[in-house]
Amino acid sequence: MEQRILLIEDNPDITRVVQYELEQAGYRVLTAPDGVTGLTSARENAPDLVILDLGLPDFDGAEIARRLRKTSAVPIIILTAMDAVDRKVNLLEAGADDYMTKPFHPEELVARVKVQLRHQQHGEVIQIGALEIHPQKRLCHYNGHEVRLSPKEFDLLTFLARQPGRVYSRQEIEREVWNGELPSNSNVVDVHMANMRAKLRDLDGYGIIRTVRGIGYALKTP
Repeated sequence: MEQRILLIEDNPDITRVVQYELEQAGYRVLTAPDGVTGLTSARENAPDLVILDLGLPDFDGAEIARRLRKTSAVPIIILTAMDAVDRKVNLLEAGADDYMTKPFHPEELVARVKVQLRHQQHGEVIQIGALEIHPQKRLCHYNGHEVRLSPKEFDLLTFLARQPGRVYSRQEIEREVWNGELPSNSNVVDVHMANMRAKLRDLDGYGIIRTVRGIGYALKTP
């Protein structure tokens, strides 16, 4: 699955340059011009990393970092024009994983993005109740027992687990897990869901995948 970077930046020139460099590096880039839009995008799209400008028009970037940290462990890189040591310490305490002082070279930012994503992948564990997913190792356990999933089943369950409780439509799932390559009116998503449920049922985990009639699927929260 393509890794997604959320860029929260109000300067259109910086947005354009950073977006271009990240897309050239193979990432999918989502953009937001202010804090409110950025928080909404983070909630709806579950990005793999957030690049956050400190001087947003509506909220201070440190406040946005604190709000993101309340619900997510996503890596956060902050862009700031301030070079004071105490300010940098405050940013790290607010939840930032790294920071860059403006002006910066876009290639260095891309390099730092790669480092943060590499750290996240090596140590990431998604834990939702009795469900435990290790994305890098591609292992899934429920109640301490391994769930033997096919590659697409694993991608699908991991996608749902990154935002438990959120209902995803079949179209969203097809776009993210199958890159939008399924034919129209395909039942592939439903078949994979049924297969995963059957495997989880054997471990008393059948009910963790919720069907919302007429809309799609969600992973239940504990």
